[in-house]
Amino acid sequence: MLPKAGNAWTPGEAAHLLNRAGFGGTPSEVAALHALGREPAVDSLLAAADASPELARPAWAAPEQAEADRRKLLEERRELQQRMRELPEEEAAKLRTRFRNKAQGEERRRVQEARAWWFRRILASRAPLQEKMTLFWHDHFATSVQKVKDPVWMLRQNELFRKHALGGFKELTQAVVRDPAMMIYLDANNSRKDKPNENFARELFELFTLGEGNYSEEDIREAARAFTGYRINRLDGSVSHIRRQWDEGSKTLFGKTGKFTGSDVVALAVDQPGSSRFIARKIWEFFAYEDPPAQAVSVLGDILRANDHCIAPLLREMFLSREFYSERSIGTQIKSPVQFLAQLLRQLEVADPPAGFPGIAQQQLGQALFAPPNVAGWDWGKAWINTNTLLTRYNLAGFISKGSDGSGAEMAVGDGARGAGMARRAGQTWKGPDYAKVAPRTLRQDPDALVTSLAQRFFDGRIPDKARATFAEYARAKKGAVFTDKETAELCHLMLSTPYYQLC
Repeated sequence: MLPKAGNAWTPGEAAHLLNRAGFGGTPSEVAALHALGREPAVDSLLAAADASPELARPAWAAPEQAEADRRKLLEERRELQQRMRELPEEEAAKLRTRFRNKAQGEERRRVQEARAWWFRRILASRAPLQEKMTLFWHDHFATSVQKVKDPVWMLRQNELFRKHALGGFKELTQAVVRDPAMMIYLDANNSRKDKPNENFARELFELFTLGEGNYSEEDIREAARAFTGYRINRLDGSVSHIRRQWDEGSKTLFGKTGKFTGSDVVALAVDQPGSSRFIARKIWEFFAYEDPPAQAVSVLGDILRANDHCIAPLLREMFLSREFYSERSIGTQIKSPVQFLAQLLRQLEVADPPAGFPGIAQQQLGQALFAPPNVAGWDWGKAWINTNTLLTRYNLAGFISKGSDGSGAEMAVGDGARGAGMARRAGQTWKGPDYAKVAPRTLRQDPDALVTSLAQRFFDGRIPDKARATFAEYARAKKGAVFTDKETAELCHLMLSTPYYQLC
């Protein structure tokens, strides 16, 4: 067991828990969580039901519609090939280019809709920990639509991560073996007994279950043989194991010998002593801080193994630990772009941001959902911040907090993505948050009280006295006969454009 946090349960600790186990919240949400008490608060996050069932997936993602669309595309492709045989080469090439551009345009549109759908779930979720763990698994089992080329498979994988978010790591990893998006991404669909592909086996050990130093090259080669023969039905996404393409010979991994399949390899890998510690470390670093104490990793790894690799008991132990609420943890994590955007909108109580804003902002800040840069996922921590992304964060915070000047320029800076026209039009009409909620007019009569309230909202009260004094001085200078929404927005933007707001 990890040393438990003390009996004192402060509002700041409640805000820290909501920030890390979710995507932040309003002062009223923090107060409601604090009112529960520490242990009930943690249990409420672990037990929260599926977040937003009313946010239906895009119609094209429904299994029946997806299969119908694929059949239609196959038929169109056959018709195209027939027509091309009857045309001169130059005209055939133009026809082929138009067909490809149309298909790619539809794919891009669906990727944008998929990103918008997931981000709406993140923003509206009543089960924030489930969404946070879904993001964790997306980074852990990193898969990019840029190679998969099919948003339907990406959404299917996303639902898989959500289903197993707090459940069994072993069950999730077994499901990933037969996940169409992962199989395409790591070339598992092309692995056969006379030519086994080592990509999935290598990443399974190095990135998904064990980490470097806990397996050998021979283990990878033997595992690759076990993963032969898995095939995707491109129409419905079902995965079957073709025995004639499977290497059914004996394989030796981790000192054990048998006629192993891919599922057997997953079970062997997850049962290795190093696996539970590997996962425990990654989860600690995601929710708390980098380079965790060896004792914490060992204890959490033991809890994971004792609970048949179920994630929820590990999270509960971590969220109730003294170390999770230590000075090393609170207010020290650089917000990822998704965390930054979701927390910004939630704290400003913006439930419906301008169309296209979240997707464009993700691309500008370097964390576009469904497109991690490689199989190792995103680089976290300090990698999120450089001169360009920091300035972009300030500009995006200004656009959301102050509204548009009518040009929509804030929505298009550095974008270059298709669909920017729609986003620009939406940006031209964005008026900003409802400041009657964020900063009631009665509060604006006292600049110092206003700053205290906003500092609690944005920083959980944790800002240096010098910064607080600067905010108060700015508020007093801006206050005229009436402290309007315009001045309130400018004060909020000043606060959101500080280094302190980049941390949670």
